[in-house]
Amino acid sequence: MKRIALFPGTFDPITVGHINIIERALHLFDEIVVGIGHNSSKSTLFNVEQRLNWINQIFKDEPKVRGAIYEGLTVTFCEEIHARYILRGIRNTVDFDYEKNIAQMNKLVQPQTETIFLMCDPVYTPISSSVVRDLIRNGGDVTGFVPPEVLWKE
Repeated sequence: MKRIALFPGTFDPITVGHINIIERALHLFDEIVVGIGHNSSKSTLFNVEQRLNWINQIFKDEPKVRGAIYEGLTVTFCEEIHARYILRGIRNTVDFDYEKNIAQMNKLVQPQTETIFLMCDPVYTPISSSVVRDLIRNGGDVTGFVPPEVLWKE
């Protein structure tokens, strides 16, 4: 059976911390689907198509990674793509407490789906999409926090 993992998130924008988790998880799975959860009621900085385009550009040379957009429950999307695993990155204990509760609820809803937590490398601990968005909105330099594909030129 093919080991497929869903790495869900908004990826608004995708950061070097996300890339770190994906790259470190490559040897664990046959395929990683970077699933962009689309919630029309949630305010994002970048549209979902742009975020998918970044993921596809970043991983264009990695056949084990593909991007996808989904709506609704993450475990339902897991069923659609035949993923038995949900991959989640953890930066700190706050992330762990939040992710643990979601993982436990997912397990109740879909018992055959396992959540796999990977701690991010320590250098990426302070980086989050929300902090990067604040930097962007306020004219800060995000070089070093996002992959080159996310950087734009005026």
